Amino acid sequence: MSGHSKWHNIKIRKQAQDKQKSKIFGKLSREIITAAREGGGDPDSNARLRTALDKARQGGMPQENVKRAIQRGTGETEGVAFESAVYEGYGPGGVAILVELLTDNRNRVVSELRRVFTRNGGNLAESNAVAWLFERKGVVLVPVEKASEDAVMETALEAGAEDMQTDETSYEIRTDPAGLEDVKKALDAADIGYDSAEVTMLPQTRVTLGEKEAQQVLRLMDALEDLDDVQQVYANFDIPDQIMEAVAA
Repeated sequence: MSGHSKWHNIKIRKQAQDKQKSKIFGKLSREIITAAREGGGDPDSNARLRTALDKARQGGMPQENVKRAIQRGTGETEGVAFESAVYEGYGPGGVAILVELLTDNRNRVVSELRRVFTRNGGNLAESNAVAWLFERKGVVLVPVEKASEDAVMETALEAGAEDMQTDETSYEIRTDPAGLEDVKKALDAADIGYDSAEVTMLPQTRVTLGEKEAQQVLRLMDALEDLDDVQQVYANFDIPDQIMEAVAA
């Protein structure tokens, strides 16, 4: 499994243990509000909302917070309208970066993004500068202790998954975005638990980093994700296992 995937898996586990839940809940709330505003408050007929609610449950978001977010999205209560946007940039070592956000102030967020990129050895880029390097896919992360590799692979492939990769802690199942729900339902039916299931952007080419550049890139990724408006950050770096273990420690 690539260094970027390892970093993503580490981030998922770190978020689950993060004491600063308010920031995570804020990001989850924005996604629920936007999903409900665009597709309605019924998760059975709104796939984006269903995914957002899954993330909220995995993140330990209280049900009262979830309910308020849905109500704000459907207009039952007043709230700020968030606008979706994607920005692109480069990090140390020429790493390509995509930033997805929900914001109520584009001018503010562009200024913040430029500041974070500049302070961490990167720079914002023009639209479509790096987006072509990524492909939208559904990704499910299953902890290895939940089931055997054969059981997970058989269940996923029968449900229409395209591929599965394995490391020492997780099985990473990849699907077409439209097929993510089928894979989730199959895993649920087989009583195979998973840490996360989401539509994400996977890099088609990767940049291998040394230790110094790896530290710089991971600092940049953390700084970007710390911004309130930022929902997801994708990058095409690859970090060798021994370096990943050193910087992750």
